[in-house]
Amino acid sequence: MTEQIDRARTFHSLHVKGNPIVLYNAWDPGSAKIVEKAGAKAIATGSWPVAAAFGYADGEKIPLELALDNIRRIVAAVDLPVTMDLEGGYGVDPETVARTVTHAIQAGAIGFNFEDQIVGGTGLHDIAVQVKRIEAAAAAVKASGIPAFLNARTDIFLKAKPDTHDKALLDQAIERAHAFERAGANGFFAPGLGDEGLIEALCKAIALPVNIIALAHVPPRQRLAELGVARISHGPVPYRQMAEWLEAKARLAISG
Repeated sequence: MTEQIDRARTFHSLHVKGNPIVLYNAWDPGSAKIVEKAGAKAIATGSWPVAAAFGYADGEKIPLELALDNIRRIVAAVDLPVTMDLEGGYGVDPETVARTVTHAIQAGAIGFNFEDQIVGGTGLHDIAVQVKRIEAAAAAVKASGIPAFLNARTDIFLKAKPDTHDKALLDQAIERAHAFERAGANGFFAPGLGDEGLIEALCKAIALPVNIIALAHVPPRQRLAELGVARISHGPVPYRQMAEWLEAKARLAISG
């Protein structure tokens, strides 16, 4: 447990506004070891790549126990902090969320993403509902004795086309960030957000370290650092690029 506590504390310390930690998302022990060899300071999974690697669709379709076993194997394979994408906690009610978080920490995770979209449904959970879910997750973290990093995600920007991102959506995100922080979140994840002005405004408006995904329409790493971002992740991009390469090579080999 001491090693897990140390890794959790290290992971917290890597979130610095203006000097973001870069998480090049892995999906299994082999990919995690490759990312570690490349010089990573921590390992993060993404729900989409992990599900795809095991033949499942995203959206909590992969059985939780299989996802947890994957985390155990990744933790055993690398000497770095490992944070897990828990999607929506595999349940709506706070009690289920708390159990899922407990299991993730017992599997060796020192952090997790936790999203506010309604998995399997449409839209986002109301702030009041999501706050109770985050409170349950934070309570489970405290009870575990491991200072795991709770990265509260909002899907506000993912559910709207980039050219529609505006101050109104930003204000909604800021409202959620403040509520999530009060509920016990340690970070705020805004995937899909790529507008420089909005990213900078978000980073300035909230105390929580901001996480942005490096998608095609998102500014490069150095610019994100200048805007105040504290964490840059790559989500499903590495897996998709690997899959495209593998398919192309397989076609070439098969067709001659």
